[in-house]
Amino acid sequence: MKRKKNPIIRNKVLATLIIALTVTPLQAQYNANNSTPKLVIGITVDQLRGDYLQMMQKLFGDRGFKRLMNEGLVYENAAYEFPQIDRSSATAAIYTGTTPAYNGIISNTSYNIANQRIENILFDREVMGNYTDETVSPKKLLTSTICDELKIASHGKSAIFAIAPDCETAIISAGHLADGAFWIDNQKGRWATTTYYKAVPQYIETFNQTSSLAESIGSQEWSPFLPFTQYTTIPGMERDFSFKYDFSRMYKEEKFRIFKTSGLINEEINKLAKTIIEQGNLGKKEFPDFLAINYSAGSFQNKSVQELSVEIQDTYVRLDKAIADLLDFVDLKVGLKNTVIFVTSTGYFSGEGKETGEVRLPTGEFYPNRAVSLLNMYLMAVYGEVNWVEGYHDKQIFLNRKQISDKLIDIEDIQTKAAEFLIQMTGVQDVITSHAILVGSNNKRLDGMRKGFHRKLSGDLLIEIQPGWEIVYEDLNDTREYVHNNAVTTPLFFFGKDIKAKQVHNEISICEIAPTLSRILRIRSPHHRRTLQWCRYRFGRRN
Repeated sequence: MKRKKNPIIRNKVLATLIIALTVTPLQAQYNANNSTPKLVIGITVDQLRGDYLQMMQKLFGDRGFKRLMNEGLVYENAAYEFPQIDRSSATAAIYTGTTPAYNGIISNTSYNIANQRIENILFDREVMGNYTDETVSPKKLLTSTICDELKIASHGKSAIFAIAPDCETAIISAGHLADGAFWIDNQKGRWATTTYYKAVPQYIETFNQTSSLAESIGSQEWSPFLPFTQYTTIPGMERDFSFKYDFSRMYKEEKFRIFKTSGLINEEINKLAKTIIEQGNLGKKEFPDFLAINYSAGSFQNKSVQELSVEIQDTYVRLDKAIADLLDFVDLKVGLKNTVIFVTSTGYFSGEGKETGEVRLPTGEFYPNRAVSLLNMYLMAVYGEVNWVEGYHDKQIFLNRKQISDKLIDIEDIQTKAAEFLIQMTGVQDVITSHAILVGSNNKRLDGMRKGFHRKLSGDLLIEIQPGWEIVYEDLNDTREYVHNNAVTTPLFFFGKDIKAKQVHNEISICEIAPTLSRILRIRSPHHRRTLQWCRYRFGRRN
């Protein structure tokens, strides 16, 4: 007689199989039976390059990147699923676990169609700046973050702070419910925040008055940390001299903004991070705390790495030292056995310089203002004497949707005609319409664009400029943007409590970081719209 299978056992097997299939490759490396950490530290390094980490290992000490590589869980390539990455869109993907199509953070800035002006992506006229004139908040971040979910799961008892050189990454990594997000103000040099969050803790107020960059800039001087002759890793322009930048005498009103692009900035970040960990008693309470730290590995004054190869090598050496210093401090104050740390990159690099004329590669200049004027004249000839183009921003053209609607013009038709006109311009590689992105046939390229496109914020036409060309912004004193679409390897490290050392060569998605942290913390993953509605009511946040 054939025995019947026990339905309870069958259901348990099925449930186990479903769980196994739904766990991401990154999550599978972490043992779900372990207890939660006391402290989570998220470290995002703007423009960190995986190839530079490999090339510069001989310059590093043993307790920074080498320690992460030898003792941590290392993913060699964490891929971003959308194009046109910058520090804001990358940070949002890390902390929300989703792409700009859902979280609303398409770039550092956005184009305000109503006012026809470019605004900070987090601009919020309803709040005030604290130690800054910037009025910003996380309201335009449309999904919850891992920090929001931790705050909700702990009933508001987990302490959550974020620190960054700039306001965008500080606020985005902090989320909607943080206790504070802090950045260095470009004009005043103090740690700034927004009145969206709670009152600034007294120990940070004290730090701001006694130990901020505003107090120390007069004695700040950047010169090589190691002997100049050791910086031979990255080829650049031939130099037989070192460098020395004295911030007490140079740059005047621009000194704080320029300082934030130097190799010294990460040491300033660490000073406040240590203060918050120690005086905020992070990792010492019943519920886990979270500290988001945003470092920088970009080029000095946004100049090319070919021109300043020595400076960027020194930046990496100092970054390695900053990470080592932070790890040792956390071990002393909280214990690495009680802490989970992740380190990753924003996945892009803007320091590539224009090739010299001797290389003889195809090149040229693309002028957006001229392209917009010519397109507007063409559309007038086709559709009538109306201003059909409202603006240009970040390789996107915004059409006059109101006039298009009033004149009963088919949006696909006018977008297609505009794209066909623009693609004939010298230097234009391709033009993609928003209609094609939103409703076009599925393919890998369009799928990536959809993830980076937000229907209420992105333009009608997305222009691709040929690599090697320069975009010249005549309205910004001929500011130039060099187009160099190179692949930047994005490393990802997990280190600390119950994390076993392992090297993983397979590509994973950067969006897996947030759900993995959720699993470690045993809380719900982010990306829930209802979360924002509930948490604003529960914690009395502004709408």
